[in-house]
Amino acid sequence: MAEPLKDIYSEAFLREFGDKVHVVYDAFDREGFLAAVMDESWEGLALKARMRRISDMLGRYLPARYEDALDILFVLSESCTGFPYLFFPDFVEVYGQADEHWDLSMQALEAFTRGSSSEFAIRPFLLRDPERAMRQMTIWSKHPNEHVRRLASEGCRPRLPWGVALAMFKRDPAPVLPVLEQLKEDPSLYVRKSVANNLNDIAKDHPSIVLETARRWKGVHPDTDWIIRHGCRTLVRKADPEIMGIFGYAEDATSLVTSAIMAAEPSALTIGETCELQYALSVREGEPVRIRIEYGIYFVKAKGQTSRKLFLLSDKTVSGGTRLTGKRTHRWADLTTRRHYPGDHRIVLVVNGCEVADTLLKLEAPEVD
Repeated sequence: MAEPLKDIYSEAFLREFGDKVHVVYDAFDREGFLAAVMDESWEGLALKARMRRISDMLGRYLPARYEDALDILFVLSESCTGFPYLFFPDFVEVYGQADEHWDLSMQALEAFTRGSSSEFAIRPFLLRDPERAMRQMTIWSKHPNEHVRRLASEGCRPRLPWGVALAMFKRDPAPVLPVLEQLKEDPSLYVRKSVANNLNDIAKDHPSIVLETARRWKGVHPDTDWIIRHGCRTLVRKADPEIMGIFGYAEDATSLVTSAIMAAEPSALTIGETCELQYALSVREGEPVRIRIEYGIYFVKAKGQTSRKLFLLSDKTVSGGTRLTGKRTHRWADLTTRRHYPGDHRIVLVVNGCEVADTLLKLEAPEVD
């Protein structure tokens, strides 16, 4: 089993980091810092809580004056890069939100995001003063460094995973849109992925805004077309008729498919086991068509109700008269994001948003010794 991600903050890592700090700041109490970070509650802390503990203790063991502490972190940031050093921008979030520190904190987040990421740390600044922070994001959207440009988009995502939700942008994403416009033809795939993810966030609350954006952007540039395709993925999964039309999917999927079957083998199993799903469908004769094939499972929930989740099988253009077949192994093990419950699970074959075939699978609880 893989080590928990939080274990990147091991005693060895913290000692090595303490040595690096001591080289730059010889008054740094390495042993005191280590003991304060790894106190009796350390083992029970999750990843982000460990990051915050390190940030908090840096505030205690670095110089008390924020500007002086940042000078040390600026030097260290040249060699301290990568995911583990997210506590550099987190330090700014914790200690740099006073009005008199705003400009310096923006400089620090810009510097630290190049070697790690400031996408989480910028969010409290956005919540405190959205207009001022978005002016900074607009500036960053024109920066020559791709990591800084990505921060402009990723930092203002309304629903950033792991990040505090930006409720004001969930209500009204208008301040975010100029930044995305600036980045819609960005040469970096790293940045374009962020723009697409931001659009996808917006689509969950304001699908009409994303539809309008997709209409304006489509055909402007191949990279922009890629962004809107990925940015509209939630709308495509929901088979929104207008977005399906924009991307060239057949309008009437019920007449598109002349026959279809869906099967599961075995049709009864225990939680934790796997089954093989098999499907086949025939496309009507005529012109080539864009076709998106998914399977959906109506998962039984704790109180007996069901909730459908879709899984992509294929998305391509096929000739009229084509017969398509395929197999997919599905594992019924519990995940951190999904727990399984016994009961009859309906499995459906979905073509361009329409259910065209189904089967039942009986899921049973494992035997208790």
